[in-house]
Amino acid sequence: MKIILRITRSEGDGVSRDADYALEVDPTASILDALLRVKDEQDGTLSFRRSCGHGVCGSDAMRIAGVERLACKTLVRDVAAAENAVVTVAPLAHLPVQRDLMVDQERFFERYRSVSPFLVARAPAGPAETEQTPKERAAFDDATSCILCASCWSACPVLDQDAAYLGPAALVSAARFVFDSRDAGLPPRRAVLDDPHGAWGCENHFTCTRVCPREIKVTKNINALKRALKP
Repeated sequence: MKIILRITRSEGDGVSRDADYALEVDPTASILDALLRVKDEQDGTLSFRRSCGHGVCGSDAMRIAGVERLACKTLVRDVAAAENAVVTVAPLAHLPVQRDLMVDQERFFERYRSVSPFLVARAPAGPAETEQTPKERAAFDDATSCILCASCWSACPVLDQDAAYLGPAALVSAARFVFDSRDAGLPPRRAVLDDPHGAWGCENHFTCTRVCPREIKVTKNINALKRALKP
């Protein structure tokens, strides 16, 4: 089928423009396939990130047809219903654009690092593994699926008003460890989480949950953190 990719192009100077690229593609091809075709056949200056191509690395997150998605997991038929359909492709929001579909993710990872996204062990490591029951594992299993693609960050309307908000991914990463029975839990993270820009900044819009390519219950995890923070 024929489609037109309408890609937001930018040199990272705050000035952007839309450029149209007509393609003949199979409906089962991915948007990443289409972008590679544009780069290989029409415009070698087009810039975007990609790596594994299988929805694991999270590097090719972008806004496709107005929604945060992974280009490698989004098929043409998912966003183009008819011949000559126009499919818009734009960089993630709330992050500075470096070039075209590439964004500077330092702000995103700064918030991620601030929640100590690593195990703070309750006790020194012993000679054997620390055992967990299936119930204890299930308490944080959902949050382990995060691939740090920043789709939730881009989709979060709170960041439109509060640039200091930690963001959904950082809070999900905090939940992954706070609810891990092997971890020291909340005390070492309370200062950053129990704050108007922390867990309490979430307004339950659920946009993060809807766009998560790993189907993590993002808002549910954040609300669990809120309950844990209460005296």
